[in-house]
Amino acid sequence: MKEQLIVKNLPFIKILPAWAQELSYKYCSKTANLYIIHGNIRDFLPHKMNEDEFIFVKIQEYVSEVLFGNRDIIAFYDRSSGVSFCSPDMQAAYVKTMTELYPDSGEEDLLSHDPLLAFKYLEKYFLRNIPQKKRIVLIADYAETVLPASDISRLTEEDRYCFVTLNRWSHDPVFTRGDVSIILLAENLSDLNPRIIASPSTVKVEIPIPDEAIRTSFLRFLEKRGTLLLERGLGPDELGAVSSGLNLTNLNRLAAESWQEDRPISMDYLKERKREIIESEASGLVEFLDTEHDLSFVSGHDFVKKRFKHAARALKQGRLDVLPMGYLIAGPVGTGKSFMVTAFAGEIGIPMVKFRNFRSKWQGVTESNLERILNILKAMSPVGVMIDEADAFLGDRNQDGDSGTSNRIFAQISNFMGNTEYRGKIIWFLITCRPDLLPIDLKRQGRAEEHLALFYPESDAEKEALFDTLVKKLDLSIRKFPVSELLRRFKHEFSGADLESALIRAKFRAAMDGRSFVTGEDLEETLSDFIPPAYPHEIELQNLVAVLECTSKEMVPKRFQNLDRTKLVKDISELKTLLGERG
Repeated sequence: MKEQLIVKNLPFIKILPAWAQELSYKYCSKTANLYIIHGNIRDFLPHKMNEDEFIFVKIQEYVSEVLFGNRDIIAFYDRSSGVSFCSPDMQAAYVKTMTELYPDSGEEDLLSHDPLLAFKYLEKYFLRNIPQKKRIVLIADYAETVLPASDISRLTEEDRYCFVTLNRWSHDPVFTRGDVSIILLAENLSDLNPRIIASPSTVKVEIPIPDEAIRTSFLRFLEKRGTLLLERGLGPDELGAVSSGLNLTNLNRLAAESWQEDRPISMDYLKERKREIIESEASGLVEFLDTEHDLSFVSGHDFVKKRFKHAARALKQGRLDVLPMGYLIAGPVGTGKSFMVTAFAGEIGIPMVKFRNFRSKWQGVTESNLERILNILKAMSPVGVMIDEADAFLGDRNQDGDSGTSNRIFAQISNFMGNTEYRGKIIWFLITCRPDLLPIDLKRQGRAEEHLALFYPESDAEKEALFDTLVKKLDLSIRKFPVSELLRRFKHEFSGADLESALIRAKFRAAMDGRSFVTGEDLEETLSDFIPPAYPHEIELQNLVAVLECTSKEMVPKRFQNLDRTKLVKDISELKTLLGERG
């Protein structure tokens, strides 16, 4: 079988996964000899033997056995294991040949962990075997340890040697014509030297986190082996469909732990463990947002709710092509922007995640962290991504003072957001009370396409509806009293957050009285004493920039609907000047 799987045998390329097909075609074109394989490289890799059967192996085995058929010369290198070969015979032939060439060098030198020695001897061995028309492959794992992401001026002497050597090999026509291939393995492309990555003679191939079909095949494989314990009524197909974001190693661990605990995998068990695994894989860079509410828990904002309900219906019908790439949610503080987004996630039942701080003071780590997050998002789809305080969190392409990291991060996020391949699969929610500070690159069509805004309730009916919704959300026990009359007596411009705070204070007062219910007197006394935080100029500015961002009049409160746009821009400029901001 191995003889049939050699990459030069083109009819068999069609049974390889897409990434392996890409690698095979590039190899067969004979135009490059330096390949970087990145992404999900620590996972089991599936190879389709026939229509109904898969085998699952590790990356080194996959490349050496499946793609190259264990023929000719296949060497491995990493800083821990040093130089090794695909088979004992290959290693013995290498040691024998090089000992004859370098009598003073022992086996320890020839199989050294030190790249200066390892690459020196391997190059001599490759050049000696090229005339024999042998196909030669070197697979270097943890490539970031020999080609770290750094400026040339900051590289150590050893790193410079590795950079020059591998770069020279990638351009050397003797290596290309002589069928010498160098394969570098790294989880994150951004961990590697940017000059090597950007070189036109370098081929980059990404291994994705497995899709539903692969996950299901692997679960069937475990079931055949008798190591998959499932709750009655749950099969590999159902489990494969809801395990997005997990790779095969994760699934294998989950199955093994379930078997060890003698606890059949249920949907609840999977949801709990999936969350733990993904947050662990992301190294704390993302967090799942729990939501027990849907849009029925949102008061007012009828236009925005209607838009979200239509989007939810499109998602459930599989009409991903009609969904926006993302949403910009604007409005003053306390209007429930974040709650609205999590309620939308609850409406459609997709996971919602939030970026945590992925920035680092160490060069290259920030880009590597972001690459890891984006790969996880691709695997989890469909998924919602909430970025709160987006204007501060995302920055822009013109930031200075951090060696260009912020510029690169901004470009990385904006390019990913604009990739239409993920329309309806990764839905972005940029939340901000200052949309004017958000770069236009992120607000344009093709990224955060739908611009929605939330405002404070204005009419008595809106305030009463907000009150009823908050009572439901907080699960308050209320003794009936005329709410509208009570709210009318207090002329505060309440935000949802203000009124929620007042209700919690009223509940606290009732608890101190030994009661489990809230009375009208509790709320009246609380409202009499309650003074909402007063930032009138800031709130007015947040209102006006949200109005300016709106793409529909229906969203805009009546008091702003007849404002001339020129007057609106002028008022915003005056408020910024008053607050000491640049216009």
